[in-house]
Amino acid sequence: MHNKIILASQSPRRKQLMEMAEMEFEILIADVDETNPPGMPGEQVPEFLARKKADAVSHLVNDAIVIAADTVVLLEHHILGKPTDDAHAISTLKQLSGRMHKVVTGVCIRKGEKEMCFSTTTEVYFRQLTQNQIEHYVAHYKPFDKAGAYAIQEWIGVTGIEKINGDYYNVMGLPIGEVIVALKEFL
Repeated sequence: MHNKIILASQSPRRKQLMEMAEMEFEILIADVDETNPPGMPGEQVPEFLARKKADAVSHLVNDAIVIAADTVVLLEHHILGKPTDDAHAISTLKQLSGRMHKVVTGVCIRKGEKEMCFSTTTEVYFRQLTQNQIEHYVAHYKPFDKAGAYAIQEWIGVTGIEKINGDYYNVMGLPIGEVIVALKEFL
């Protein structure tokens, strides 16, 4: 019996990772309020939002496996969101320069009443970035749809990241290896 898989995300990077894993899936998204409860620790926000996304899509599909995810960048427990403009992106990257931050992705997999949710954390260490590097990246890569104003697989990751502790693909937006392991519980 073949189980239909729904990716509840419009992220091109999550789509790419699912395709790299040679998974057959469809994309279906629903409008979700991505506001987290006041006082919720930043580390818990991605799993909370992934569960909300899974809730919103699950009732639209019958007997399909829904995979939902959300990623945040945390600098000293403070969430650095998606930048709204060039100045915001530059400011965010200046904050990350020469420092370690955490990328946390929450994943929620659901089929009917069965649900499995988890979070994966990766530590990312940026080298000291120059003003020119930051401005070049923002001007050429327009990182406005990316938490923390960067993508590890782009120029800034290649030139500016010293090391990571944890799952590289998690930093891209989906710990695909863990997702594949978790999916075995639903197949």
